[in-house]
Amino acid sequence: MRLVRLAIFICLGLSLFALTISPLYARPQPGSVYLVDVEGIINPPVANYVGRILQDAAAEEAHLIVIRLDTPGGLETSMREIMQVILASPVPVVVYVTPPGAHAASAGLFILVSAHVAAMAPGTNTGAAHPVDMSGETDEIMASKVVNDAAATIRGIAERLGRNAEWAEQAVRESVSITANEALELNVIEIVATDLDDLLHQLEGRTIETTAGSVTLNVTKAPLYEAPMHFTERFLHVLTNPNIAFILLSVGSIGIIAELYSPGSFFPGITGVISLILAFYALGNLPTNWAGVALILLAVILFIAELNTDGTGILGSGAVIAFLLGALFLFRPFQPASPTMPNLSVNPWIIAVTTAMMAGFILLVVSQLVQARHLPARTGYEQFIGEIGLVHETLHPRGRVRFQSQLWFAETRSPLEIAVGQPVRITGIDGLTLIVEPVVE
Repeated sequence: MRLVRLAIFICLGLSLFALTISPLYARPQPGSVYLVDVEGIINPPVANYVGRILQDAAAEEAHLIVIRLDTPGGLETSMREIMQVILASPVPVVVYVTPPGAHAASAGLFILVSAHVAAMAPGTNTGAAHPVDMSGETDEIMASKVVNDAAATIRGIAERLGRNAEWAEQAVRESVSITANEALELNVIEIVATDLDDLLHQLEGRTIETTAGSVTLNVTKAPLYEAPMHFTERFLHVLTNPNIAFILLSVGSIGIIAELYSPGSFFPGITGVISLILAFYALGNLPTNWAGVALILLAVILFIAELNTDGTGILGSGAVIAFLLGALFLFRPFQPASPTMPNLSVNPWIIAVTTAMMAGFILLVVSQLVQARHLPARTGYEQFIGEIGLVHETLHPRGRVRFQSQLWFAETRSPLEIAVGQPVRITGIDGLTLIVEPVVE
């Protein structure tokens, strides 16, 4: 348990360190060009970030906002929030798909089309990229409603801003994808720019219509202002990665089990509860199949039940199977997903490693239970009374004692804690827990 405590203290220390070394950015000058980086899945933290920056830019009299976009897609609700704040912005907003190799897929296409100026770097692409993702029986009526709604949304925005509404609708219905040069030829975007300087040069002198009226851009010599995510926004954004969500769910489950296996340790239990809370936050922002979550929770219940048996391993085996199935089903929704959401899954290697860890933990527990079950029949508990063991984990009052080359749960009735390495005498046994007292020299 010392390793668990050390790991927790290290994580807390690194978090505080990250907060203290976060750079302090100067306030932007009036007339600045705000630079906003949106990478990864479109989710509530990203929507909050974009909304905050656009609001700040308007308050600080910014001249232009450039959103550098690279996304596979995301939640429809978050996507619509971003589209709404862009369309309502009194400051011109340019959505720029960059760097080369980046893409604006699914929800990214909607955000690109909603910009006052849409731009892409060479070597980038945009489009639906992923079909509607479904598992189980296809609900054609529901799928049709979802696609029709998304198609009507993007067609309406494209028509309002004078872009190719026919292709935009096709991108939703048929999942087509195009390169930057093709997007320029098809009137999906207005600019192909190699870098930020090229983008600003091509924007110079362009007149943009916003909710505040016409704005003529004079940006080539304007000061640039990097507008980063706050620490909290960045932290929450990282959590909504499917791999991170699954790892948190696994750590939370193992932490709860470890606390029940060694009551009174507290740290595994606290770590487990915090991890589960963060995991459920992440799962709430992803296309989660809650049947997968239920299977993982069933695995925890079966594991706990195994701790209260004589170590047959049957319930433990069921726990491993339920855990593996839960991991495989976790992001495979039975209902049609929005076309704005990419096809998400947990890395198979992460599933394999966490399942192996769970199986190894169960095997260890079962082996100890089997050993404990057979010891009394061979020697009798009475033989232990008066024997001496060494404290392996500080007793205050619970901990572990090494006795006969094995680790035992132990508890002392002494009001003082007994440190690691101190000899103790066995005075009784309660189930599989040794009752001990310090050896007085």
